[in-house]
Amino acid sequence: MLKLKAFDTGPCELFVKLESHNPGGSIKDRVGLAIIEAAEKSGELKPGGTIIEATAGNTGIGLALVAAIKGYKIILVIPDKMSREKILHLEGLGAEIVLTRSDVPEGHPEYYQDLARKIVAETPGSFLANQFSNPVNPMIHRNTTAPEIWEQMNGNLDAVVAGVGSGGTLTGMAEFFKEKDPSIKMVAADPEGSIIADAVTKGSFSYDGGSWLVEGVGEDFIPDVLNVELLHDAAIVSDKEAFQTLQTLIREEGILGGSSTGTLVAGAVKWCQKQTTPKRVVTFICDTGNKYLSKAFNKSWLHDNDLLEVTLVGNLTDLVNRRADQGDMISITPSDTLLTAYKRMRASDISQIPVLDQGKLVGVLDEEDLLFNVSKSKEAFSKVAGEFMVTDLDVLPTTASEDELMEVLTQGKVAIIYDKDTFIGFITKVDLINHYRTKISQD
Repeated sequence: MLKLKAFDTGPCELFVKLESHNPGGSIKDRVGLAIIEAAEKSGELKPGGTIIEATAGNTGIGLALVAAIKGYKIILVIPDKMSREKILHLEGLGAEIVLTRSDVPEGHPEYYQDLARKIVAETPGSFLANQFSNPVNPMIHRNTTAPEIWEQMNGNLDAVVAGVGSGGTLTGMAEFFKEKDPSIKMVAADPEGSIIADAVTKGSFSYDGGSWLVEGVGEDFIPDVLNVELLHDAAIVSDKEAFQTLQTLIREEGILGGSSTGTLVAGAVKWCQKQTTPKRVVTFICDTGNKYLSKAFNKSWLHDNDLLEVTLVGNLTDLVNRRADQGDMISITPSDTLLTAYKRMRASDISQIPVLDQGKLVGVLDEEDLLFNVSKSKEAFSKVAGEFMVTDLDVLPTTASEDELMEVLTQGKVAIIYDKDTFIGFITKVDLINHYRTKISQD
């Protein structure tokens, strides 16, 4: 348990329970172990059986960790918005991954829970972990998470803020704290677009297809294990608020949290700021940010998803993903080898790289240049980029129109953007698509 100091929490003290320190890196390790052990005890899961679950990733990791140790096969159905790090973690544990759509509602054949149930029906000897309806889920939080908080806070506690993925965490804790001290408030931190906050504060909800980027919290239905009647309040958190909170946590508190952690902490801060009397409030670092490095801590991804606080200037500068003039672009020099260029392009997942000489753009090297030259000579990798880079560059000023930009991109080129004599960066087709997507979402 750690007291946060980097946020304005009004009259309240805000503490976080570091569930990111669990073996699989999240609070869901508790649920994964408990569900498997209960299924073994009941006979639902037998030696050689297959565990199947629909998951946002962390419950899957908790289940897969135990499955690997106990020798079970595991199949996990995961929405396609999940981070690549989570998927690689699961694959490393030996899980079979079935990716499905994250933009479809319950009842659609590709909705992740419906698809998991279909796989169970087609797989002999399988067991559906079913975290959304399994009573073991809230039970483990009633028996472990809540008593730990009570002990760590020495019984001096006024509110607990948590998210709703399956609902087990809040329900289980609420059951425990209702018996210990009914005055303790249970608060749901909910992503903008989810229905949970309305269900708690209004007693009803409507779902119009909202979506959010944070992973693991927020729902478009009320899970069976969630007892809304035990919750007292809710705080709605936008994606931008959640991801910006993560930056504050890492830079000012030294805590590397995952995207749902941003929602919980931001929600707790909002709730604290509404209070008029001092309160001691607990929330969670519910998983580690190591699983979100390519998203939550990737400036390029944050830019693409309009999650950065940036000042728009109203020209093509706004479309540049990595700013060369701000040191954001990966680059090489004319004396670097093609092997160096290849390694940097592959590591950064880019298809072209600028060649800079003392900060000045002197050429561009792309995948086609590399492929053409290394296929002709096995010695090409050791030769310098200056021999192969393209120096006849089509440059656009920042003041160029979108029509002019489109003309360059439809010729199969990358747009090279300059502000007078200063190289600003590249604009690719994907950058322009992202620009149009953002405009549509804002409209």
